[in-house]
Amino acid sequence: MKALRNTKGFTLIELLVVVAIIGILAAIAIPQFAAYRQRGFDSRAASDLRNAASAEEALYASSQTYASCTGSACATSLPGFKLSNGVDITLTGAATAFTGTSTHSQGTGKTWNYDSANGGLS
Repeated sequence: MKALRNTKGFTLIELLVVVAIIGILAAIAIPQFAAYRQRGFDSRAASDLRNAASAEEALYASSQTYASCTGSACATSLPGFKLSNGVDITLTGAATAFTGTSTHSQGTGKTWNYDSANGGLS
């Protein structure tokens, strides 16, 4: 019996306390991670809209027209533009300016707007 008491190791209470602390930290971190992910998807939508605006300007420089397109059609009508997965984008070209909107299906629901006549992204 005496040999069993002299063995080294953790008690059940110590192990339960450690598991409880890890559970509390995980409960705090998981919702924060989901919010970070949503903001990352929103940033992807904004970045795609900026890239589409650059491609619109490149198209205008070569052909003196702005394109109107929606979704994956923008990737074929705009030079050098590649649409990210999950991003919904719409561009409307006019004679001297263009507007665009984008959003991500997994983001917070924020819609990004671009107006070339009024200074860009908002």
